[in-house]
Amino acid sequence: MSKVVSASEAAARIADGAVVTVSSSSALGCPDLVLQALGERFRAEGHPKAITTLHPIAAGDMYGVKGMDWIAQDGLLARVLAGSYPSGSSNLPMPEIWKMIVEDRVAAYNVPSGILFDMHREAAARRPGVLTKVGMETFADPVREGCAMNPRGMAAPIVKRVEFGGETWLHFPNIQPDVCILRATTADENGNLTYEHEGAYLGGLEQAIAARNNRGLVIAQVSRLTAAGSLRPHDVRVPGHLVDLIVLDPDQKQTCETPYDPAISGQIMRPWSSFHLAEHGVEKVIARRAAQELEGGMTANLGFGISAMVPRILLEEGHPEAVTWAIEQGAVGGMPLTGFAFGCASNAWGYIPSPQQFIYFQGAGFDLSFLSFLEIDVEGNVNVSKLGKKPYLTAGCGGFVDITAHARKIVFSGWFEAGADVRLGAGGLTVASPGKFCKMVERVEHVTFSGSRAREQGQEVLYVTERCVIRLTDKGLVATEIMPGIDPARDIVAASQGRVMVAENAVTMPLKLLAEGPMGWRP
Repeated sequence: MSKVVSASEAAARIADGAVVTVSSSSALGCPDLVLQALGERFRAEGHPKAITTLHPIAAGDMYGVKGMDWIAQDGLLARVLAGSYPSGSSNLPMPEIWKMIVEDRVAAYNVPSGILFDMHREAAARRPGVLTKVGMETFADPVREGCAMNPRGMAAPIVKRVEFGGETWLHFPNIQPDVCILRATTADENGNLTYEHEGAYLGGLEQAIAARNNRGLVIAQVSRLTAAGSLRPHDVRVPGHLVDLIVLDPDQKQTCETPYDPAISGQIMRPWSSFHLAEHGVEKVIARRAAQELEGGMTANLGFGISAMVPRILLEEGHPEAVTWAIEQGAVGGMPLTGFAFGCASNAWGYIPSPQQFIYFQGAGFDLSFLSFLEIDVEGNVNVSKLGKKPYLTAGCGGFVDITAHARKIVFSGWFEAGADVRLGAGGLTVASPGKFCKMVERVEHVTFSGSRAREQGQEVLYVTERCVIRLTDKGLVATEIMPGIDPARDIVAASQGRVMVAENAVTMPLKLLAEGPMGWRP
């Protein structure tokens, strides 16, 4: 019998109360047509009711691929666990899934992406759940929010602290998926899947195994069908014995606002001259100072925001391949992309499935990580995962907690104040007028990174801003490098209400950081 069905026929196979796991990263790999059919079925029939969905990385974006917003309906969605959620500009309407969360209409959890992948592996092997130290003393820890995003989530905990082997651990019990919905490029008639036009493998294989081992249903959305036996065995990423149904969508996008770019899927290699350099300005100055922490031959992880500019700094310096970049969606090497294509890379050396990439991250195999921040407090805690006034401006924690849990060195980058008029001149930076608020606060709204745990573990932590480089010390936040033109007493100490101290031996950063041309970085 043919495995090829329509999206509505696939959605009809999902039962009331099912646990549905979705392989996606925003629009990258999103099985949007199947999710749309699932939402439309509920509107027409009132079924399936009360499903739980698992999203190790977000499904959908705010720019044309709705993803989880198709199923963000009262009665259909009862519980959602996601590493990240659709996020975007404050000029756009709040996604339906965020409305459900903030209005407490669904039990919602923000679970670190690596832990969610771990949960699939443990459930598939019928082991007793995930035992980890990732997330301890952060919002993922039950001593804080325990991953819960609202009162409904708090009322039904998904994690607890346990003692094992004389140590304290976080324990995430198994959640067995009944259905897996994933996406690939090509399926043969037997359901074997290849990913030749995709920008990442993500976790489709592991999620399919978890559903199959629970006697569940696996639905694969693809853009094309080929004859049985016509795929090279080494190209098959998900074998056909794991796939029950195939849904064709020839119009599926490769990623956010990108129908198809062969460089993202490694089918061509772009000339280095074809990449845009970072625009000259204050954020580029911040990224330049962050880049100075690099040495040739290092492997570095990269997050969204100002940090994503660091590879472009090395490109401008003439050394685009001096450092190996590793991102959570799985690309290794090449040039990580920015903007709508973040999470993809051009000229990648290879692609690792996301669950394996997170094993690498959780065990801190890389040399350092470049990440961003929303706010920092006096303990060195960092918040990137919650913004109470406009929650959908942040995607949640994603892989941030997994990456920072044991990293040897972390460089956080961001603005010292929000909305300040900071002017860049040949002689330095000047603060023409203060911002709306300082990002150095007494207590962060959400602890995505624990400063106290970092100190206990001996992690090296830097916070690079437009005014100074701050180091996390036993005495708190100490500015050890000052940007040329900045008045330390006024622009750092007073602006932070004394939360950031200035070291007695603080030095002035070199003027070459402000130059229009290359700054002279060498591997």
